[in-house]
Amino acid sequence: MPILVVLDGQHCPPAESTVSVFDRGFLYGDSVFETLRTYSGQPFELEEHLRRLERSAERVFIPLSLSRVELAAEVLAAIRAAGNPESYVRLMITRGQGPLGLDPALAERPLRVIIVQPLQAPPAEQYARGIAAVSYRTERVVDATSAQGAKIGNYLISVLAMRAARSAGALEALIVDGRGRILEGASSNVFAVERGRLVTPGEDAGILAGITRAHVLALASELGVPVELRALELEAAQGASELFISSSIRELLPVVRLDGRPIGTGTPGPVFGRLLAAFREHTRGPAALS
Repeated sequence: MPILVVLDGQHCPPAESTVSVFDRGFLYGDSVFETLRTYSGQPFELEEHLRRLERSAERVFIPLSLSRVELAAEVLAAIRAAGNPESYVRLMITRGQGPLGLDPALAERPLRVIIVQPLQAPPAEQYARGIAAVSYRTERVVDATSAQGAKIGNYLISVLAMRAARSAGALEALIVDGRGRILEGASSNVFAVERGRLVTPGEDAGILAGITRAHVLALASELGVPVELRALELEAAQGASELFISSSIRELLPVVRLDGRPIGTGTPGPVFGRLLAAFREHTRGPAALS
């Protein structure tokens, strides 16, 4: 069974998996979630993903009905049952269902959903040649709320940003705030290389603190690449020598064009190359480099 759905602990074939139309995740995007991938069949940084899920749930006041240990056991059981060589896993917690109305107290109990499907990583060509991205100016839904930094189910801004990217023939959209600063990608964190230094927005900008991002920063330190956590102005990013994104599924991907303009030489740069190689050795072992 390459695709598996688990609803509140019950394994279901995808065609038989149903959620009520009165579920607040459907009605209001009232949910939190995590996405992760496996390496050699094992979920990467599962504990850290579950810790972040807990933090997100706390920020939007959704109680979790299971402990991290119990959630981990459910995820591991789902991966084993799906039986894929490598898997993409999405874990979602909605506030649950109840009568129509915005009052969170109307929800009866949270709903757990786990989806496991075969991993479809980007083609090798995207790592070798890079991708194009566009900038997308907006204000995010959770800014200046207690949910800032949480991974919530309301992804409308990212959906619209990706529509704009696809319309321009690009594969990622970089979210730009009202002051012209790049915060993050539609579904990624963003890094630039300026005069040999790795620049990325800090968590104080309200970004989602990516788990792959944390590994990139640690690897940069190991490799002796200087790091600056600061605002990344759109104009500066367009003039950077390198630009790349990171996410759990895509790992690190080079951005070689932004808003139709080449970044640096228009090809993936050496800092990106070193960090990607180090990340792959870290996740797959030395054989990944051969």
